[in-house]
Amino acid sequence: MPPQRFHEQFDQIQRSMPDVPLAMGPDDAAEFMYEKGVVLVRDGEEAQVVEDAVRAHFTAAPDLDQEQVRRAGPLTNRSGITRIRVADPGEGGRDGDRAVVHALRSVREHESRAGRRMAARNHVVHIAVNACPGDEPVPAPLSEPPNPAAAGTPHDPATSVGVLVVDTGLMHDYRSCGLLAHTEGDAQVRERDDRGILQQYVGHGTFIAGLVAAVAPNTDITVRGSLNDAGAVLESEFGEKLFEAVDASGWPDILSLSAGTSNGRTDGLLGVETFMRELRAQRTLLVAAAGNNGSDNPFWPAAYAALPGWEDSVLSVGALRSDGESGACFTNHGPWVKVYAPGERLTAPLTGFDSPVPYVYQHSTYDACRYGSGYGCTCQSPAHSGVLSDEGNAAKPDQVMFEGYAQWSGTSFATPVTAGLVAARMTAHKERDPRAARRQLLASEAGSAQVRGVGVPALRPPTWRPVPVVRQAPGL
Repeated sequence: MPPQRFHEQFDQIQRSMPDVPLAMGPDDAAEFMYEKGVVLVRDGEEAQVVEDAVRAHFTAAPDLDQEQVRRAGPLTNRSGITRIRVADPGEGGRDGDRAVVHALRSVREHESRAGRRMAARNHVVHIAVNACPGDEPVPAPLSEPPNPAAAGTPHDPATSVGVLVVDTGLMHDYRSCGLLAHTEGDAQVRERDDRGILQQYVGHGTFIAGLVAAVAPNTDITVRGSLNDAGAVLESEFGEKLFEAVDASGWPDILSLSAGTSNGRTDGLLGVETFMRELRAQRTLLVAAAGNNGSDNPFWPAAYAALPGWEDSVLSVGALRSDGESGACFTNHGPWVKVYAPGERLTAPLTGFDSPVPYVYQHSTYDACRYGSGYGCTCQSPAHSGVLSDEGNAAKPDQVMFEGYAQWSGTSFATPVTAGLVAARMTAHKERDPRAARRQLLASEAGSAQVRGVGVPALRPPTWRPVPVVRQAPGL
């Protein structure tokens, strides 16, 4: 992951969680974020085994205080997770947490005997996107139709497909966009800062709902603002938020999730383990973003699509670039990503249409692609200067006005496009089983694309308009 953007996002997410000291991981690289001084375990006897092992391990470490090892208490019984505090979270810097590393090592023998992981870091789950989307939104003229454009299927309450979006909330004036006529849900918390500037990530959930509605008009969309806090939440709270979302709305046909985290492992996230087991027992299809780290490391919960038992219940989605021929430069990839869909420079409603809203860019674009691509990607264009990138510099960050539509890029947005295609398949073929519709869609309608030299399944909505890419000369 490119360090500059990751460090900028780390600082911003830390500011949104002032009471939760965070560190970067794994030990010597910036790949994910996690809570300092804490490990996660399952409730019950296993939690006690881990605590005893950690305590014994730390007793032998002269630079660690045994009294720091104490149970912080279960946050919830629903997710079956307990936090164990293994050190003062205020100690040390942000470049890794030695106490957490020691704690995880202390239980390896017990894990080996049990045949499964027993303790984990408490990761930060964030909007799936390099700790932010593949780029920041760009205003699109009101004269430019959405892309994908709205399909012609009429809305029929008797046959409509239920889609639940777990993300940021809806903008207060979202109903001024006709695409969102059949959308309900939570309001976005605090859309603007004290200066009246649109805050980063605000509009993410509205944009996603607009993409679902464009691809599949015969949907009833519910948006839950579970990620209203800068698009980030601790893993220990994430499973509970997912349960709350389905409890409030009922298990939907399709759950569209554009958030997650890597964790350096191939066996999932401890914090969502209970939720994922419950999902598997339902009929709901989870369509999840593969993440925008330009990496082949599994990104969870999308990567559950490659674990035995979840093949039918989870569909992981990577992003195609604007011409649809290859993967976008930022998209995660690998055998755990099961399908790709357009995810670069899509056009959908970001805000309502009642009044213009100013936005100040947070990240500066790059002179060259962060991931080494050879086309004019969103890393570079359109060029702008951002607050977080240029703190302390004389350059003034660029400001734009949003009046409804925007262009935005990320696997965050390839995901609702794919969710919409599954829903559209259900409507067109009178299929009531979303998991069956997923299988049928991939078997009969998936084309192919090239991602890192590998042929992969690709879905392209009929109303999506490809945009030719600008290829760069070698050396640029």
